[in-house]
Amino acid sequence: MSRGSSRVRAAAGVLLSLGLVAGLAACTGDPLADQYREGDNKGFVAAANGFEVVEIKAADRTEPIEFEGVLDTGDKTSSADYAGDVTVVNFWYAGCAPCRVEAPELAKVYDAFEGQDVKFLGVNLYDGAEASQAFAKKFGVQYPSALTTVDGSIKLAFAGATPLNAVPVTLVLDKEGRVAARLIGQIEEPTILETLVRETLEES
Repeated sequence: MSRGSSRVRAAAGVLLSLGLVAGLAACTGDPLADQYREGDNKGFVAAANGFEVVEIKAADRTEPIEFEGVLDTGDKTSSADYAGDVTVVNFWYAGCAPCRVEAPELAKVYDAFEGQDVKFLGVNLYDGAEASQAFAKKFGVQYPSALTTVDGSIKLAFAGATPLNAVPVTLVLDKEGRVAARLIGQIEEPTILETLVRETLEES
């Protein structure tokens, strides 16, 4: 077992020991998030088998993902903008309660890698620019999101890399744009994602 895999498994152990309640307690004062905590299961699609982390060894990674999209700022983006950087891609939408709960945790990881060769991109699956930007402002998200309601091709570009029928989903792309890890389901705390990003960043 590699040292990196050991770190991820250790982080996963911490996450599991904390449990669902502790993770959800991080986000308060949001009606949809509160509804999710209460178990009503409205406004989101849950991952079929709960939270899942899959690491992909460099030798087993598929071709780089090439994509184009339109951001909620109105600007265009493409995979070329992220070339040479480790990229975290988070699939979400504003009415997804787990997405609202995990947003502050993603923001923490974003802040942790400020000034390093790491970029973040949200992919909003259902909302328009106004709702997407309002979400970002509410939860302190500093990175942009591409809107599939404006250009659905970005969703198609990632469809072969991960199931998008259950959100939230987060991918870590290596510097070549290949999927190095996927996290299916709500990220309850930032440790696992931080570890995966750091390991991918350290790859030669």
